[in-house]
Amino acid sequence: MSQISTIGLDLAKNVFQLHGVAASGQVMLRRQLRRGQVEKFFAELPPCLVGMEACGSAHHWARVIGGYGHEVRLMPPAYVKPYVKRNKNDGRDAEAICEAVGRPTMRFVAMKSVEQQATLAVHATRALLTRQRTMVANALRAALSEIGIVAAQGYKGLRELIGKLEQPSEEIPEVMRAALSVLARHWQALDADERALEQQIVKAARHNPDARRLMEVPGVGPIIASTVLAKVPDAKVFRSGRGFAAWIGLTGRDHGTGGKHRPGHISKQGDRVLRALLITGASARLRQQKARGVTDPWLRQMLARRPYKVVMVALAAKTARILWAMMAKNDAYRDRASVPAAAN
Repeated sequence: MSQISTIGLDLAKNVFQLHGVAASGQVMLRRQLRRGQVEKFFAELPPCLVGMEACGSAHHWARVIGGYGHEVRLMPPAYVKPYVKRNKNDGRDAEAICEAVGRPTMRFVAMKSVEQQATLAVHATRALLTRQRTMVANALRAALSEIGIVAAQGYKGLRELIGKLEQPSEEIPEVMRAALSVLARHWQALDADERALEQQIVKAARHNPDARRLMEVPGVGPIIASTVLAKVPDAKVFRSGRGFAAWIGLTGRDHGTGGKHRPGHISKQGDRVLRALLITGASARLRQQKARGVTDPWLRQMLARRPYKVVMVALAAKTARILWAMMAKNDAYRDRASVPAAAN
């Protein structure tokens, strides 16, 4: 085993598959390990390169295995798939991981800390509660609309509907009122829990110097700043701000043939949550700019020649590039739009 230079580790819930090769490429190891054997195996193994797919529990095992002196590299599963031979199985997966991790052009995923994963768990829980709250609200509205009871959109209208359920009335049959009251209580519980988690995220962001620095960017609030810092352990894994925006899915699809390149709509690949947050923040900033008067020359020119929603996505992509520059260079935000006005 001392000759093993690279190991491909296929993660699973109980049975892990290993494929190890020497520096010459000769296969030195094909083995299955139970979950309880993995840490002991790597503790006794001389330091080597270990490749894994960036899937569930990958960051945990990267921290554990890296603690024994091994160099651990995580890769997007989509980038490993082309190296899988036919008749897919755990052994072939581990072999593909071992092959992919040694490629000079392979892109790797930065390992997240326990604190970052804890923050992401809070965000994921809040997002789940938000979806469930929306589902319950829609169910309440749909059921009451069947008997002709409707209300305006938003919290105010929904609370009016919930108020109608609190007291018996001839307008709503008792059997229906009892069932919908359960949904109303469920909505109120979800709303209270979601708001508590949001306050927790905001409070943590305002006490984090890095988050406060990112929040100086227009259109970036505590939720976006906290999410970016949790999802991007090391911004330097991206070579440029455009690479970071492409990872989020905010750059156009590139189709080229015969020397001609035709950029299209945004790819919508990458991190869906972060993309939605940045577009929401850009939308809020655009509404504010249009209400108070557009002061940013770049925004003014874009709005004059492109549709509103195209400008909104372009602003989200620009915000992503600014965030990358601030994180990669550990720099503060500089509002370039205000520089000419200050010079005059």
